[in-house]
Amino acid sequence: MLKILPKQTASMYTRDGVRLDADIYRPDTDGEFPVLLMRQPYGRAIASTVVYAHPTWYAAHGYIVVIQDVRGRGTSEGEFKLFISEIADGEDTVNWAAKLLGSNGKVGMYGFSYQGMTQLYAAAAKPSALTTICPAMIGYDLYTDWAYEGGAFCLQTNLAWAIQLATETARLQGNKTAYQALFAASRNLPLNNPEILNNFAPESFYHEWLAHPQPDAYWEQLSPKSHLQAVDLPMFHIGGWFDTYLRGTLHLYQDMAARSTKPQHLLVGPWAHLPWGRKVGDIDFGTKAGSPVDKMQIRWFDQLLKGMDTGLLQEAPVCLFEMGSNFWRTFPNLPTQNQKSYFLSTTGLASIREDSGTLSTEISTLSTTDVLVHDPWRPVPAVGGHAAIPAGVFERSHIDCRSDVLTYTSEALIEDLHLAGNVTLEIWSSADQPSYDLCAVLSEIYPDGRVFNLTQGYMHCPDGVNNVSRKIQFQATCVRIAKGNALRLSLSAACFPAYAMNGNGAVISSDSLLNAQIITVTVSCGATHPSQIVLPVYL
Repeated sequence: MLKILPKQTASMYTRDGVRLDADIYRPDTDGEFPVLLMRQPYGRAIASTVVYAHPTWYAAHGYIVVIQDVRGRGTSEGEFKLFISEIADGEDTVNWAAKLLGSNGKVGMYGFSYQGMTQLYAAAAKPSALTTICPAMIGYDLYTDWAYEGGAFCLQTNLAWAIQLATETARLQGNKTAYQALFAASRNLPLNNPEILNNFAPESFYHEWLAHPQPDAYWEQLSPKSHLQAVDLPMFHIGGWFDTYLRGTLHLYQDMAARSTKPQHLLVGPWAHLPWGRKVGDIDFGTKAGSPVDKMQIRWFDQLLKGMDTGLLQEAPVCLFEMGSNFWRTFPNLPTQNQKSYFLSTTGLASIREDSGTLSTEISTLSTTDVLVHDPWRPVPAVGGHAAIPAGVFERSHIDCRSDVLTYTSEALIEDLHLAGNVTLEIWSSADQPSYDLCAVLSEIYPDGRVFNLTQGYMHCPDGVNNVSRKIQFQATCVRIAKGNALRLSLSAACFPAYAMNGNGAVISSDSLLNAQIITVTVSCGATHPSQIVLPVYL
């Protein structure tokens, strides 16, 4: 490990004359070094240390580390508009960083969330100095991977993030009234009354995102996917099984792995968006669940930026943490699944008795239905999973006992069941209103009655009155369900506040809450309507 010089602050100017400020961490020794760049909107002193080692640690491994405030954030000049300036500013910054004193001319980027997005936007401009990126927890298609899921607005994460960014904007502007109101809201989110953003942050991206509930040209223009089709860079993709943006990480990895001529590696841990540690919700996944990302990124950068043979390129490119077994598994690519179906059957009381609804590998010869009633006054609450705050694994038997939740449970497993990949629910359903939502949660039940969520999916159903087969895509997973435990599928018409409640229309304001309707949902299963959950089984 090298000694580090005191932190320096340096500025550059974009092509339109805006000053961007950065902190620079350098090894205290002669020689030329690659540059590691992070561009972020939260104040550069934080440097994503909520999940990564401090920049001094990276610099001590022989790198010049640059942490920059993006336009309009921290001490950088200009107006902050979500993602709008990041392609041009990213290109200008990479070109500037490559020419820093002591640079060998090669630049790599790292960071998660917004800091992952700035990597994709910079890569879109194809600056010659940008040699590799390590995007973590990103949205590739911003509509499907970030803002909406299954056509439903991801209320809690979007609103919390919008308030966080708006609060920082008010602080930078010295607007004490707005800052105090937004800060208070961030600690007690007004989930039924987000008008606070209308009053104190009328310029927030949040309003545009709500105004575009369909995947239209707005999203196409904003999404990294639209700008990366001609880009071919080595990428180290990083995700978490309970990260709300895992869809984006996998979407980007699969696209790049299919067409890239450069190394594409993928790591998915048992983590929520942050932190990346061994405990996620109620479950401790053990010492191996601690983040290996910093050490892996140094190996990656040593290989790609320094030309060292780290052995990395001879290793399997896909590394997934198997929950339940609590160790890492490697694969040559994302596992191809042997699909196994569990069919739903019921006596019609799956909302009342947990022994009424069952999961079986055989289709019932009877055609039966279950009915649940969604009341906006007491919507089914979100507990864990990937879309709620806090995310992760939680004991949820108290949710499954509710009469507005249908439960379908398997027999105890006679051998361990290993899942890796995408879980899908094919469900026949209808409602007495034109619009409703479906939330589906797959859980593991222990012999003592405890129920822990594994993965879940959500879908907005705009053609509510029609009894049709719908396909709900769950968050991808990798898990071992132990012999002696059972599987459970839980269905509800809300998962609030993770997703905007549907009361025959999305409830995203006080006015829409006033008009929310009680909705009766019917789920069909058995011989005529074989509703089933399809599991990605591997040995």
